[in-house]
Amino acid sequence: MKNIWLGMLILLAITGTATAKSGSVSEDTEICLECHATLHPGIVQDWLNSRHAKITPAEGLKKGKLERRISVSQVPEELATVTVGCAECHTLNSEKHKDSFMHADYNVHTVVTPKDCATCHEVEVKQYGKNVMSYARTNLVNNPVYVSLMNEVNGTHAFKGVGSGMTLSPPNQKTNADSCLFCHGTKIEVTGLRTVESDMGDMEIPTLSGWPNQGVGRLNPDGSTGSCSACHARHRYSIEMARKPHTCSECHKGPDVPAYPVYMVSKMGNVYSTHKNDWDFQAVPWKVGKDFTAPTCATCHVSLLVGEEEDVIAERTHQMNNRLAWRLFGIVYAHAHPKSPDTTIIRNKSGLPLATDLTGEPASSYLIDASEQEKRRRTLSAICLSCHGSNWVDGHFERLDNTIKTTNEMTRTATNILLTAWEKGAAKGLSQNDSIFNESLEKKWTEQWLFFANSTRLASAMAGADYGVFANGRWYLSRNTHEMLEWLHLKLKNE
Repeated sequence: MKNIWLGMLILLAITGTATAKSGSVSEDTEICLECHATLHPGIVQDWLNSRHAKITPAEGLKKGKLERRISVSQVPEELATVTVGCAECHTLNSEKHKDSFMHADYNVHTVVTPKDCATCHEVEVKQYGKNVMSYARTNLVNNPVYVSLMNEVNGTHAFKGVGSGMTLSPPNQKTNADSCLFCHGTKIEVTGLRTVESDMGDMEIPTLSGWPNQGVGRLNPDGSTGSCSACHARHRYSIEMARKPHTCSECHKGPDVPAYPVYMVSKMGNVYSTHKNDWDFQAVPWKVGKDFTAPTCATCHVSLLVGEEEDVIAERTHQMNNRLAWRLFGIVYAHAHPKSPDTTIIRNKSGLPLATDLTGEPASSYLIDASEQEKRRRTLSAICLSCHGSNWVDGHFERLDNTIKTTNEMTRTATNILLTAWEKGAAKGLSQNDSIFNESLEKKWTEQWLFFANSTRLASAMAGADYGVFANGRWYLSRNTHEMLEWLHLKLKNE
């Protein structure tokens, strides 16, 4: 029965939708399928439905420039005329993987990484390496300010009685992996070996810490950074999935970065929800007006877009931020994007690893300049202009600029209240070498920029207005400053 099932799988993989004519499933992948079709049918079926199972790299290279999804000029000879299957990904570069182990006479590794994907998708991997997302873990765990916030959020608090306050126990690795590092990325390390039973006898396979994880800034056992499966889920590696906003919602949905809910209540999100079943999410290149009629996240930030005559509106990019003039998700203020994806190198005038000072002054030497900001804005505007007139586009960006200005002003007001509390001794702060996130006033200050200012800016950027007013928007920016000031007055009055 197993051999019949395997034969059917291989037949499907070879014929599929009649796209793979010159290539076939490799003998090595056939051996993988012989067991895993039974052990992991969900994985195998996902792969069978993938483009990898239906076309060879050699055929991909024959596509025209705009149609091509492979970005190298050639691939290793042994990979060119076979479909991309289990063995092609999980035995590739195994000598560089610390998670490799012998399995059925093959040196197999569990974690497929961007360095592996670069065999066919070199340009995309290089672009992704310039992306702040690829440093998401590094930028979080190597920044003492962010670590202080993460500890306060994820740690456990113990109440010691009236007058004694609370003590904080920092979070363990599992807690962080289940929270912040789920999206930012864990560090995957081999911690030992474990024995598992199989039809082929007992096997020793590596025990991995930090696994499972598909975080965007994951540190991998081969030394690479990032995870392609954050957007293209493993085994299917679907471009359709990466183009739909539900994928981005995995990490961009909460009150700190509410991009997904803002998008869904916008007119763009309304058009998507209404007409998405009529769109072609797999077309390459992606033609505006024909394949889709309103932008998704990928439209604005990633995809190769063309017009009716296949004139290029925007080149494909995996850098994500090279169409963005502003880093709206600012800590503590919105600011120009950093020059380097490694933001741990930034120092503001107070010596903190933040892109702005607490007073709002940007650490300009670490940030892109005005000319680069304008270049990125023109790139994004070109996408907007494929559906809207220049008055609409200019007016939209003027409103966004105003929103950045006013939300930064409201954040500065909250910061001035906090600085006064530190100065008057109503709260402990930087001068006492204390966490700036562990007192009630400091938590309200954090909400000012982390939740309310960010929500307002994203609402302005994507025209999801209610999120900029009452759904964690301007109402809360105003209310929060009043509550902070009242807290400070009561604290000073009672001392």
